[in-house]
Amino acid sequence: MSEQQIIVTVQGVDKVGIVAKVTSVLAQYDVNIEDIKQTLMQGHFVMFMLGDIEKSKYSFKEIKDALLKTGEELGMEIWVQRKEIVDNMHII
Repeated sequence: MSEQQIIVTVQGVDKVGIVAKVTSVLAQYDVNIEDIKQTLMQGHFVMFMLGDIEKSKYSFKEIKDALLKTGEELGMEIWVQRKEIVDNMHII
């Protein structure tokens, strides 16, 4: 199932609306959020999300591009990776 899952990482200076903006893009692209963790360390916001793209009519690239654009708009760093790739990086 990990081939249909993505990991989204968001980081940058904390401001109002980060979670709302990122999750609304995921909803618009039919990505189901399966897990979400966030923390704030001395004004620095970090969020990790696990999403399922199985039922999305959009490609991984289309979803990733939309999230990267959202990161630019927010002035935040956003990374989008397939969970399968992250899992395999730890197998040696």
